[in-house]
Amino acid sequence: MTPHPDGPGPGPAEPPPARCPVHPALSDSGPVDLLGPENEKDPMGLYERLRVEHGPVAPIVLDGGIPAWLLLGYRENLEVSRTPSRFSRDSRHWHAWKDGGIGADSPLLPVVGWQPMCTFADGDEHERLRAALTESMGRFDRRGIRRHVTRFTHQLVNDFCADGGAEMVTAFAEQLPMLVLTQLLGMPDEYGPRLVQATRDLMKGTETALRSDAYVTGALKGLVDRKRADPGEDLASWLLAHPSGLTEEEVVQHLRLVLLTGNETTTNLMANTLRMVLTDPRFRASLAGGQMTLPDAIEHVLWNEPPLTVVPGRWATGDTELGGQRIKAGDMLLLGLAAGNVDPAIRPDIGAPMYGNRSHLAFSGGPHECPGQDIGRAITDTAIDTLLLRLPDLRLAVEESELSWLSSWISRHLVALPVEFMPRRPEPDIVDEPATGVLSSRPRARPTPEREPAPAPLAPAAEGPGAMASGRVPWWTALWRRLLGRPSGSAPYGRRPGAP
Repeated sequence: MTPHPDGPGPGPAEPPPARCPVHPALSDSGPVDLLGPENEKDPMGLYERLRVEHGPVAPIVLDGGIPAWLLLGYRENLEVSRTPSRFSRDSRHWHAWKDGGIGADSPLLPVVGWQPMCTFADGDEHERLRAALTESMGRFDRRGIRRHVTRFTHQLVNDFCADGGAEMVTAFAEQLPMLVLTQLLGMPDEYGPRLVQATRDLMKGTETALRSDAYVTGALKGLVDRKRADPGEDLASWLLAHPSGLTEEEVVQHLRLVLLTGNETTTNLMANTLRMVLTDPRFRASLAGGQMTLPDAIEHVLWNEPPLTVVPGRWATGDTELGGQRIKAGDMLLLGLAAGNVDPAIRPDIGAPMYGNRSHLAFSGGPHECPGQDIGRAITDTAIDTLLLRLPDLRLAVEESELSWLSSWISRHLVALPVEFMPRRPEPDIVDEPATGVLSSRPRARPTPEREPAPAPLAPAAEGPGAMASGRVPWWTALWRRLLGRPSGSAPYGRRPGAP
């Protein structure tokens, strides 16, 4: 198994030897199934094996033996993402689609099946749809977003702070992004838990992916119906009113796009960054005068552990050549973001810090580069910073070597991140003033059962006066102790609560 650049183990593998163009691949076992067990166990190791065998572009297969190309080279990823005339985003170019090779029950359809949104369009149509999305997202009040992230972080911490320990993937990283996204889209908070489950399921390509996709789409259709009748300060209302003249179906699909990609990428970025903060000595040392700040840690994670490892897809508009491979018209290509980020051709020393360097592939590139990447960074930075100020003695509760990951064909998830800290009393909601503009906290009508399926409601947040809870360490004391590398509680750093 090839160790991950930031994972436990002796260090990264040696860069693979360059492939000789006049010799065949090193393996005759046939294309790798990207939905198979080798990718689930060790995707980074699989990418490096494919790089050795095939070079920067490797043949793979997807569900049902459908052939595709996986881009492993940094330059090849950029070339494909920046030249839509050769590599279209419109999946209707796909020969497997035209030939009927993709069944109506294929779990790939929720992700790669053509839909009326900007990510499946090129040229003028792409510009029309993209303008509606980017201009509407540009209306968000960034300070308002940060205020809501802070408020939701405190609410989530209140749920487990008295226990002295928590599992931060399920209790924090998987919950916070969706809570924020429901605010941005104009949905009731109660939809968060069900949407978390449904969006992650459909992006994994499981056997229930189509059913999960139907739930998400149904909820968004109900939202659009309500916002057409009663618009507000939210993304759904702004898309409906945009001068680009989006149809109702186009509005639904762009809301779906934001919901799926925003939740998946931000959840993974939060979990991976928090793991690095808790385990990497470079970050801990920085609090006492070193070099790595929290924004630095986020960019480092985006290089070594991008939220999406693979992005489908592009389709060749004609016969061409790429990375020494002959690509035929209608072939599907997958952007290998994680593989491209560790390409030895551009990172010969994979252990070198990448502070301040944003030239990674984590958010793709070209005309389809992720429009919400700065929002994802803001959510991650604000949430983890607030968490550390609230629990400055936060520490990993297990050995780093005990952590594990679960991989799908497009992403790699940290399974669990158990932590411990000195128990504290829950705090009242300290963000009392409502955010202005886009993120108004005025009460919203609950969805009607006829329009949206009702999920199980979230537990209500703690309420009370804005004064500090009893036993709360003042923020300036907590910050000073954090700068000195000391906890704010009475137990020494690293000692389990209740230990002698």
